[in-house]
Formats: sequence, C-alpha cells, structure tokens
Amino acid sequence: MRNLFEIDAWKIIEQKFDLSKQKQAESIFSIGNGAFGQRANFEEYYSGDSLQGSYVGGVYYPDKTRVGWWKNGYPEYFAKVLNACNWIGINIEIDGELMDLNVQKPSTFYRELDMQTGVLTRRFKVKFAQGKELQVESIRFCSMDDDELAAIQYTVTPLNFSGYIKFTPYLDGKVYNHDSNYDEFFWEEDSHKVDIQKAYLCARTKKTNFSVATAMRFSFWRNEELLNIHPNISSSDFYVENNFEHFVEQGNAYTLKKYVSIVSTVHHSEFSVIPRSINKVREAYVSGFNSLLDAHKTAWKNIWSKADIVIEGDVAAQQGIRFNIFQLYQTYTGKHAQLNIGPKGFTGEKYGGATYWDTEAYCLPFYLKTAEPAVAKQLLVYRYNQLDRAIENAEKLGFKNGAALYPMVTMNGEECHNEWEITFEEIHRNGAIAFGIYNYVRHTGDSDYLKDKGRKVLNGIARFWTQRFNWSKDKKQYVMLGVTGPNEYENNINNNWYTNYIAKWCLEYALKCESEFASETNPLLSEKECVDWKHIAENVYFPKLEGTRIFLQQDGFMDKEQLSVADIPVSERPINQHWSWDRILRSIFIKQADVLQGLYLFKDHFDLETLRENFDFYEPKTVHESSLSPCVHVVIAAAIGRMDKAYELYLRTSRLDLDDYNHEADEGLHITSMAGTWLSLVEGLAGVRIGEDGLTINPSIPEAWKQYHFEILYKNQPLRIEVNQHGGTIENLGSSELSLILKNQAYAVSSMEKITF
Repeated sequence: MRNLFEIDAWKIIEQKFDLSKQKQAESIFSIGNGAFGQRANFEEYYSGDSLQGSYVGGVYYPDKTRVGWWKNGYPEYFAKVLNACNWIGINIEIDGELMDLNVQKPSTFYRELDMQTGVLTRRFKVKFAQGKELQVESIRFCSMDDDELAAIQYTVTPLNFSGYIKFTPYLDGKVYNHDSNYDEFFWEEDSHKVDIQKAYLCARTKKTNFSVATAMRFSFWRNEELLNIHPNISSSDFYVENNFEHFVEQGNAYTLKKYVSIVSTVHHSEFSVIPRSINKVREAYVSGFNSLLDAHKTAWKNIWSKADIVIEGDVAAQQGIRFNIFQLYQTYTGKHAQLNIGPKGFTGEKYGGATYWDTEAYCLPFYLKTAEPAVAKQLLVYRYNQLDRAIENAEKLGFKNGAALYPMVTMNGEECHNEWEITFEEIHRNGAIAFGIYNYVRHTGDSDYLKDKGRKVLNGIARFWTQRFNWSKDKKQYVMLGVTGPNEYENNINNNWYTNYIAKWCLEYALKCESEFASETNPLLSEKECVDWKHIAENVYFPKLEGTRIFLQQDGFMDKEQLSVADIPVSERPINQHWSWDRILRSIFIKQADVLQGLYLFKDHFDLETLRENFDFYEPKTVHESSLSPCVHVVIAAAIGRMDKAYELYLRTSRLDLDDYNHEADEGLHITSMAGTWLSLVEGLAGVRIGEDGLTINPSIPEAWKQYHFEILYKNQPLRIEVNQHGGTIENLGSSELSLILKNQAYAVSSMEKITF
C-alpha cells in the first residue's frame, strides 16, 4: 500500500504541496453533487501541469467516428463529457505579480477533503518576489441541498505587510477538453453580461445544442465586516470578470465569498436557463455562505445516516470505504431521470462520462441497499425509456423483430463507443441490464414495475439472444460466436462461458416473468416465441475443463500457455502499459473477473466446491487491470473462506484510487468500481446476499479489524448488521417482520428485535 495522502477515517489530507502529485490530487479531492462536479483545481491561476475540469451532468459532444466500409452499423460518434465553464476562478495579484503556486512555492500547504461534510479546504503561505507574505484559505463546496449551487469562501491575510492586493473573480468559458481531437473547441457562446459584483455566461454545445448558464455573485469582507467595493468590470468572448484593488492591513483577514449557479437545458428550457441561474445565485447571495453550507452539511448528514460503514481497528480500510461511498453519492443522487452514472463521474474526461453496464452490475445493488427504492428504480426506468433506441441499435447490426441491444456506452440510448471489439462483441452488457431488473425486484418486491416496464425490456433483450445464438451441427447445441466477455484482454472469441450463461438465464427469466403475468395482462410473447426460447435455453453449449468443475472462459482457452501473474516481471506491470496489444491477446492473462463474474452473480446456482475450483484456477491468472475486478474476487474469496486473499483484494479495491494502484488516478477516479468496493464488504465480507431463498447473511471479518457495522435496506426495511471477532448482531430497525437466513439458520426477526450470533 503506497499512501499518496494521509490516512484518516473521515478526511483526505495533503500536508505538503507536491507538483508531481497535483493531477492525482485534482481527481482525488474532486467535489460534486450529482448534477455537476469540479476537479480540485486551484481557484487562483496555476501554470503547472493540470487537468482543468468542470463537468455538468448530461452535457456531451458527439465526436465524429471515422470508420471504413467494413464497419457497417458502427456508431456515428463517440460521446465526450465536456469540460464546461471554469466557475471557481479568483486571481490574486500583488505589485503586478500574479499568485501562482508553480512559481511562488508555498512554505506551508494543507489540503483537506472532509467526506463527512463534502467540503474542500486549502490553506497555504506564499512569499512574493518583493518579500511580501500571504496566508490563504479556500473553502468550497457543491451544494448537495440545492444541486444548482456552489460556493467558495476565499480568504487572504497579509502576514508581513500592508498594501494593495488585486482580486479578480471571473467566469471563463474558453475551456478545452484534454482529449479533444485536433484541439477542437466544443462550445459556442450564447450571451454574457457583467455588472458590479455579478455576471453570467451562457454557452451552447456545438451539434448537441445543450445550453449551460453559469452565474456568479460575490461579496467582500474584512474579518466579519462587509465592505463596499467598486470593482472594474470586463468581458470578452466566453469571459466575464470583476477586478478591484483593495488596501489590506497586516494581520487582518480579507474574504471574497463567491456564489455560483449552474443551470442547463438537460433539465430546463433554453429560455429559462439564464434567468434561473441569475435568480438562483441572487438567492444564494442573500442567504449567505454559512446558511448554504449548513444546508449542504445537513444533506450529507442524512446520506451518511443510511450509507455509512464503520470499521474499527483499520483506519486505512475505513478511509477507503468512506471515500468510495462519498464519491458515489457525489456522482449520482437519483434526483434527475435524465442522468446516470459515468465510470469517471465528475472527476475526469476518460470514458466520455457515459453510461456503461457497470451501472446495473455494480452500482444498482449499492443504491438498492443504501437509498429509497425510487433511486434505484430510476436507473432502471432510464433503460426502459431507451428501449426504442436499443431496438434501433440492434437493427443497425441486422437483428429483427424487436430484438434489443443496449449500447456499451451511451448518453441518450444510442451506441457511442468507438472500439469495434467492444461495440459489436461485448454484448454481455445486455445480460447485466436484465440481471439489474431481477435484482431490483427481489430487493423491493416491486412486481408492478416488472409487469409494466421490466418485462418489455427483458423480452427485447431475450429476442436479441435468440438471434445471436446459432445451432452447431457439430456440437448439437446452441453456440455464440465472435464475442468479447468481461475479460477485454480477449477479443472475437467463441462461446464465452459468462456470456452464454447470462444469455441462457435471461431467456429463462423472461419466460418465467411472462408466465407469472399471463393471467392478468395481455401476452407480450407469441406461443412460438415461448417454445423457441425454451428450446434454446435448454440446449446452450458451455465449455468446461473435462474431469473438473472448472468452466472454461471460452473455446480454446487451454491452448494458451498456462502461466500465472507471478510469472510477469514487476517491471512489466501493468501489462496494458508495457505490452503490445497483440501480446496481451495471445496471453493467458485476464483483465478482470469473467467466469468468476458469472459465479458472483449466480452464486445460488453453484456449490462451494465449484466456486473454490474456479477461483483457484482463474485468480492466479488475473492481473486486475480493470477497476471492476478485485471486488468480485473479494466476494468469492470470502464465500470460500480465503480471508487473507479477500482482505488483500478488499484493500486494493477500496484504495484503488487513493493509492493509485493502476497509475491512472490523474485521469479521474473509478466511480463505478467504487460500488464494487461496497459490494466487496457488504456482499463479500459480511456475506449479505439476496437470492432465491431471500435474504441470507454469512458474516466474516478480517483479522486486522476489531469490528464493523452498517445498515442496509431490504424490502424498504432498515436492517443493522454488526460483526466482530466473536460474532455479532442483526437488528431489524423497521416496522415489519423480516425473514432471513443467518449462517444457514432461518429467522423471523420482528420489528426492533435484535438477534445475536
């Protein structure tokens, strides 16, 4: 474990400014509120290496995909989350010298992200060329109470002089994406206006025509006294500012309080975004910084009251899980039907900020157990609302009769991924969406959703599977050719076990749902479809290692040289940064859980010995170079009693970004895998699973921990689980009786009853 920053149960702390860590810190100290987010860039000018990032949920650009005739059906564009207006800017200048921490190296530096309150604080001292020293403190947050607001409290204190300081709060819309092709600029200006202590800037995306209005107001204070100032105003294309010089007295604190509102046409009409942003920021200005901050802290307190996991005896593990939970709720709150969860959230540009299968496979269980059912339901309704697009996506590839292929990457239901082996072949994403529906229903008991919406999605997906399978005369079974499984270090393979298994399960589940509702609704399937689907499901081919319980990842897997990760020199890890793609594809090494992904999802279908044999076969071959990999291995390792391995991989997944295991935190955080971290503890170490028999709990605990406890929701009833080295307790905090299986023994736990094990 290589700690980038200090270990603390509730905070991320950096005690010394390190230029080499700045981009990593910008990601790790990011803040957001589910609607927009901001990397931990400095408010003041900074000339050092940096990735400027202000992102607005749902706003994207369709970058043109260049392909040839051989890629008929290929997506027309690759979606990019856009770097939006820089709203944090406050420049400081003394005697014509601009404050810049790349130039004036701070003599002291402290940066803190308080995860309990969602507040980013920075304090430092700098000396200017003429010897003048300044103490600076910055406090900022993106309001979780009102997700169209943010605020900054920026305080400077002259330590050894009295004199003039120039302050320049501004909005800058001339921002570029780091990943833009040929330095393309993605915005057009709608309008801007600047006045005394206030301004707005409204820009529109090219092609997609999203308008984003950013408005600011500010006040200026000496200690606790509000000052009257007379700033100059200035503007140019994509830029508005106020600037003023003020005489400051040695030892006094001077504070600029900047309020910002960000409003977009993702949620409002193009005619309302400017007046709404102006009105919102005026209200914020009147309310004041402390009032907004208190409301923001209260919102976070309410989230933590349901979502927190407390670990005693291991501060690194505690910090890791809270960091993951914190970033998940900064990314998605469930307030907006148009939004979903991007793999980088609001922390970076990579992966386009779009929706992947990660949402259903990893994130949905987190929200199911930590938030009201409506939050998780909204993620499924998002897919239901895009069913027509999924059918269109399948039609482009030659599928017919209502077959639906959900996109690997999407912003609006259209496929927008630009790698053929993912776009065309990684079709197991369809299965994850179907499993998400199943998972939601078994958690909540919401059969109305399944009847009215869910089964329509299931049937579209099932129709796709029936056309994707083909009959093999040689095997006398149905096979699936030319796919990429979860292990993306294999492309264009035949009979990926996981894909075949989840497709077979989906057919069976769709038929089961249709049968359940046959008596109360009009049938959605013809009799012929039901017969055909059943025949396919009963005759699917699965590769297996003869004489064992091991399911082969795909046909020909044993033709590869059977090495383990221990055979790779440390200097060549991660292999995706040292090896050619050709070498990776020919190797045995697995990027992330593949067969084990299926065993995790369908744990009820297999005995422990099957789990054990497959884990022992595949884990030594897995390089875990996908952030989604360690968590699945934790769940299975805990189930088969491999606690040392479970704990090792738990630390890896929980501290993946904090310790930058994969050397890519500078690009942004792995938000969707953070839900996997939560799964690794709750479903893995605590053994909490909702399966065919309902709720089962089989707790375990690493030797390094004294105890841990958390709450989950099951059928909308809160349940508190506490585990220590000697046993633990299960307490029903809800109003209704809950049935569960604890360590293979059935219990009916009454309201407010606590059972001990």
